[in-house]
Amino acid sequence: MSSSVQLIRASNLSDVAEYAYAATAPKDARLIFLAGSCPLDDDGATVAVGDYAGQAGACVETMKRALAAAGATIDDVVSTRVLVASSQQADLVAAWEVVRDAFGDHDVPSTLMGVTVLGYDDQLVELEAVAAVTE
Repeated sequence: MSSSVQLIRASNLSDVAEYAYAATAPKDARLIFLAGSCPLDDDGATVAVGDYAGQAGACVETMKRALAAAGATIDDVVSTRVLVASSQQADLVAAWEVVRDAFGDHDVPSTLMGVTVLGYDDQLVELEAVAAVTE
């Protein structure tokens, strides 16, 4: 199944951003709203404690598993929000680079945010996503 998501590039906006500025899905698409993907193992323990990049990678894998359960893939994602528990830009960038690389050419619109705290012990990163598929 090929993705029905169309990424929109705005030539009149800066090309510094490493993502498309907008995305659309066809009107007959089934939207999938994912809960924030967390860096938890199958037993619910936080993985990669203290490692922003490691936790971002775990979040991507969790997101892919949730997408598969909903009948979608990473190429069906319309947008993401990356939450990083840090006030240091370098920590945000470390997490972002992992997420960006996971999406490759399917560089969906994304928001990167520093937050004060996340929900699980030792959690530093969370990844939210919306996807769209056509049946």
